[in-house]
Amino acid sequence: MFKNTFQSGFLSILYSLGTEPLQLWHTELAPPITNNDSHSDDSNNHDNDHGDDHDDPQEKHSHVHMVDDDLISSKVIELLSPNLSETYITCPALLDRTLGIKLPFIILIAKNLGKYFSFEIQVLDDKGETRRFRASNYQVATRVKPYITTMPMRLDPGWNQIVFNLADYVKRAYGTNYVETTRVTVHANCRLRRIYFTDRLYAEEELPAEFKLFLPVQKDA
Repeated sequence: MFKNTFQSGFLSILYSLGTEPLQLWHTELAPPITNNDSHSDDSNNHDNDHGDDHDDPQEKHSHVHMVDDDLISSKVIELLSPNLSETYITCPALLDRTLGIKLPFIILIAKNLGKYFSFEIQVLDDKGETRRFRASNYQVATRVKPYITTMPMRLDPGWNQIVFNLADYVKRAYGTNYVETTRVTVHANCRLRRIYFTDRLYAEEELPAEFKLFLPVQKDA
């Protein structure tokens, strides 16, 4: 998608205030959970190479849609589901396309909803191998396998700026060099304001205004 595009500075692939925020994305929703389905075997709750099997029995229906976030007084994209593996958004929308983004840093501005949440970045290295990096807030240890690395992700309450140094992760996990990102997938449960790539880490004062997350100022009582 972006392979033949000049890439420097900032490259956004999702912005909740855009005209069509999910234009580049495919949305997948899990079917509603019935009462029988909610009594699933806890033994399914483990990491695997195909998805996330963590269910939230309090949630029966899945959705991906725009909501108003009171904390930042802005429209954002909300992903909610009892089934992480079957509810997600992925970019590019077509499975036979790749992003071709060479910028080495990816930043997700996401809200912690106090539920299970994961996302996955698929990259190409200089050996021609496709590697996946999956971060989740329910895993406790990093596991490196030949084609996928799963790792824990600690989130603060409320809104978070999640920064991934892809070049560093590829080098440390596989001893190879990062070439480009081919796909980004975000699973439930979270709210999203923006997902973008950068050529380097930028200080807050260097960010364009539209890339900043303006949280309300806490006043002392």
